[in-house]
Amino acid sequence: MGNNSNPQLVLPMLKPSRFKRICVFCGSSPGNKPTYQLAAIQLGNQLITGEKIGEVRTVSGMHQRKAEMARQADAFIALPGGYGTLEELLEVITWAQLGIHDKPIGLLNVEGYYNSLLCFIDKAVEEGFITPSAHHIIVSAPTAHELMSKLEDYVPKHNGVAPKLSWEMEQQLGYTAIPEIGR
Repeated sequence: MGNNSNPQLVLPMLKPSRFKRICVFCGSSPGNKPTYQLAAIQLGNQLITGEKIGEVRTVSGMHQRKAEMARQADAFIALPGGYGTLEELLEVITWAQLGIHDKPIGLLNVEGYYNSLLCFIDKAVEEGFITPSAHHIIVSAPTAHELMSKLEDYVPKHNGVAPKLSWEMEQQLGYTAIPEIGR
């Protein structure tokens, strides 16, 4: 009782992030659980540094939009979401597997939201559809703080099958042109 000291919260010293820009994939609705929105807010608090946030650019279509986001990002994070979030997530995972980039990809696995996807990936590795080294393309954590820590420590372990590919391949391959369908 004679101790008048107030309890203090001791926070670890934050080292500067290696990331300048992180691309965040998320649903367009808040979902049914308040924890999804809370996790998004916590992630935002982890990412906001007082610098300019976001940027608007005109692009010719969805493919160019996604390629530009991926080109500009230093890392990717998926929050709980639906088909659009899953599609964007799987595309950057595939690009990593192909060696187009080696940027960290994180799942904010709020209340186990992504457990089924992670089990699917485990099964695909077990059945030989995904190489064991490509299994490590994704990092997952239940909290924003833990996920950011894992992303900061991420070192690619996979071997891309096409390491010489670049973001400019879309232009070289003519993705922006309308393809002709042969009969």
